[in-house]
Amino acid sequence: MTYARHDHIDDPDTLPRMPSWVTSTRAETLEDVAFLSGAALSHLHLVLNLEEVPQSLLRERLALRAAEACVAHSGRPERVGELRDAVQLLRPGDLPGPAGETYLSWRRAVERPTSVRALRRALPTIEAGQIAEWLDVGQGAPVTRAAMVLETVLADVPRQDVAALVLADAALAQALGWNYVLPFLAPGLKRTDLRKGGTELGMACHRAVTKSAIEVVRLASELERRTAHLKEVAPKLRAKGAGDAVDMFLARDAVAPSALPLPDRAARRLCDRLVDLGAIYELTGRDTFRLYGV
Repeated sequence: MTYARHDHIDDPDTLPRMPSWVTSTRAETLEDVAFLSGAALSHLHLVLNLEEVPQSLLRERLALRAAEACVAHSGRPERVGELRDAVQLLRPGDLPGPAGETYLSWRRAVERPTSVRALRRALPTIEAGQIAEWLDVGQGAPVTRAAMVLETVLADVPRQDVAALVLADAALAQALGWNYVLPFLAPGLKRTDLRKGGTELGMACHRAVTKSAIEVVRLASELERRTAHLKEVAPKLRAKGAGDAVDMFLARDAVAPSALPLPDRAARRLCDRLVDLGAIYELTGRDTFRLYGV
């Protein structure tokens, strides 16, 4: 993960941890990797149903993580900071560039409940009928269905790695009964895995799901602690519009002061105040064009 900037937070976990036998077992057979991915998903399902977990914020962080992985797969150098800038600092009429387009696809994929229409918005170059056809390919258990969708899309459009991974995660979400896409496969798969097929790809997907589920549980616990602290300090804020600003921080990966529902100077003061209270963090390290997040 790329949030080491804030790893000084060391409060005890308030959400249930992934069992150690899931995190430490090394599986070599398809049966074993499938068992572990099922166990990891089952535990994650319980965590995601807890009201303390900030769902929108979690999905945005995972979308950023998936975009970074996809950009790395393509051989491009952009990482989290550059991806944030590519989208957050866009002006009307600007183009986000290839890396920014990848990030926008993942953000749009997680913003709305999973549907062909929502996925069409995330993948505007693909027709809705084609999206529906690919999603119908998957059969069997959730990870198996996701792997089948991934393999089929990559066979039909070999250069569309992002689309294939978004649709595979959408198939996984649908099979699990989740309302939203949760990016899982991109961060856990290697570039070479995307050229596999059949059982080899299935095993790679099971391993990717297990790895990502472990990371998602850790991130959910981290974000739960941070959002709880932000809610705790929110009553101390006196600026008009501060409540709406706090809601934005609770739902978004990164926020520019200019996006807050306050005058520019008041927005900057509010961000500085929340940083002083340890409730949000400045994400860029810059003196200008700053971005803030939980």
